[in-house]
Amino acid sequence: MLRPKPVEYEQRRTMIDVFNKIAKDIFGKKDDFPVVEPFGSFTMDLFTTKSDLDLSVNFSNDMDGQFARKDKISVIRKFAKVLHKHQSRGRCYGVLPVLSAIVPVLKVTDKGTGVECDISVENKDGMSRSMIFKLVSSIDERFQILCYLMKFWAKTHDVNCPKDRTMSSMAIISLVAFHLQTRHPPILPAFSVRYFIPIYRWCRLCKCPEKRCAIQGVWEH
Repeated sequence: MLRPKPVEYEQRRTMIDVFNKIAKDIFGKKDDFPVVEPFGSFTMDLFTTKSDLDLSVNFSNDMDGQFARKDKISVIRKFAKVLHKHQSRGRCYGVLPVLSAIVPVLKVTDKGTGVECDISVENKDGMSRSMIFKLVSSIDERFQILCYLMKFWAKTHDVNCPKDRTMSSMAIISLVAFHLQTRHPPILPAFSVRYFIPIYRWCRLCKCPEKRCAIQGVWEH
């Protein structure tokens, strides 16, 4: 009941393709960049029908590179200009750049699906956290099941909305992970930067859609 249907996966993939075409029209394409990539609940495979689609416009594979705030805002403004045109043609609605946020973001909702997208720029922190939790969920299926149940409970009790100063989905997922890490014996291992960040770096280069070769690749390299 909580799991999304296959068509909902396809709808979000189609939306990602559309945003990549927009990015190419705005900035051109050089060495496969820029690229619009998902993160958050979609990447973690923990999204529901009503979940937002978090996207990051990335201009490099560099995890440690710095992208100035003014440059991020410039990218968002260019995207907003194009999306306002799409909005006038009835393809989307709610185009809203939020430039004063700690992480500048562009909000837009697809009219066909009703899926709200949050577009940020070079959001490597969000992408790395999402990939780590994606890999963690492959360790034990109970993690994913419990995350869905807790997110459903939180939404039912109106405590899953950061704008209302309640818990974010990432906070809920982190609490679930902590709970499973502190069982006796532990169900999940401790999250170690030493191991998980190299795994994420490998995933960024890996062409395997499921990223299942990532862990093996890190151990071998």
